[in-house]
Amino acid sequence: MTDAMNPALNPALGNPITEDDIANYLANNPDFFQRHAELLATVQFTSPHSHRTVSLQERQAEMLRDKIKLLEQRIMEMIRHGNENVMLSDKILRWARSLFLTINPAELPLEVEREIKEQFAVPQVALRLWGLAESYAALPAAQAVTDDAKVFASSLAEPFCGLNTGFEAVGWLEAPAEVRSLALLPLRSGVAGSQAPAFGMLVLASSDAQRFQAGMGTDFLARIGEIASAALSRLR
Repeated sequence: MTDAMNPALNPALGNPITEDDIANYLANNPDFFQRHAELLATVQFTSPHSHRTVSLQERQAEMLRDKIKLLEQRIMEMIRHGNENVMLSDKILRWARSLFLTINPAELPLEVEREIKEQFAVPQVALRLWGLAESYAALPAAQAVTDDAKVFASSLAEPFCGLNTGFEAVGWLEAPAEVRSLALLPLRSGVAGSQAPAFGMLVLASSDAQRFQAGMGTDFLARIGEIASAALSRLR
């Protein structure tokens, strides 16, 4: 064995060059391809689009076009989400306006339900309130509610969304048998995030199992609950 083939005398044989070594070398020596410009013309790749052999420059152009296309898709998605948020904000404002214009407090529960159905296209809406002033005790929304339902409403730190698994609140709806998914919004006094006991619960329901998913964001529903709570607190 010659000295050149002896790993003990030639460390390069015991530590072969890796792809990372090559990549690091090229990254730290950007002038390499200036000194060896002829290599650029010989490097070829298989295009993932046409499956034909292309040059390095063509492959770079394809990668750039893919990046531009991805950025365009993200921009369009951001614009779409922005437009949807504007539409939702407008609907919330119109709904809140209708509540402000309701002079008779006794009409507020029906106004809350009716406007949610109309503004947000929710098929079924129901509302129950407890601890109201005596003058409003005969309202449909003040029908008897079990202690379990009251405790459950107070335990909700944020709106609940998910499938219908037999909640008592589903029985408050006009067609409970048609409900597949629902949102339960606790109504309580105080500022946003208050831990005060609930004085009511708002139920939004749909026959679409995907309408109110367990993993969906609840910020929008929380705003609805806060506005409804503020308006309906006039009945206490």
